[in-house]
Amino acid sequence: MRSVPYGTAKEALLQAAVTVAATRGLRGLTYRSVAAEAGVTHGSVRYHFGSWDVLVEEALQHCVTRSLAEIHLGSPDPGFGSLASGIVEMVTLHPEAQAFQFELYLEGRRRPGIAAVMERVNARYRAAVSQELLRNGLDDPDLAELVFLTLDALVLHQTAFGGAERTGRAVTALRRLLRRYAGCPAGSPA
Repeated sequence: MRSVPYGTAKEALLQAAVTVAATRGLRGLTYRSVAAEAGVTHGSVRYHFGSWDVLVEEALQHCVTRSLAEIHLGSPDPGFGSLASGIVEMVTLHPEAQAFQFELYLEGRRRPGIAAVMERVNARYRAAVSQELLRNGLDDPDLAELVFLTLDALVLHQTAFGGAERTGRAVTALRRLLRRYAGCPAGSPA
């Protein structure tokens, strides 16, 4: 067993849970598999999380917080010029975090508790998209849903099949469409 520096076990366990679920699916996510991946005893998992459900929810929140920081759903400039500017890099650098979230989407069909957690998580993404649209004068919940689902599908596709360049081109096209819809000047940055 490798040595985990004092005070870092919980973080190591969260990352281990993501890695295990992304590589083995949720059925492979056990206290023992997470502990082995993190390099700690399996009692440490129970100590930090108490239950499998808490472990999964905290690992998911860990992923979402990082994703929201990296994807840049809000942009400092008007006209959507940097909307989702970090999406390609986020998926490229952390495909396991994205795979973990998509595993939970599917598990939510079988377990209502997980579906509820995923709805709360998606509400955070939707709120960030809605805020960006509002900042650019678009108060349209249906459009916000469309943008959220488009970005989610791009992440899924890149996670499953690669194609970072394709994702980048699609995000650029989405920005262009949003600028046109909002009536932004044609010369606004892509």
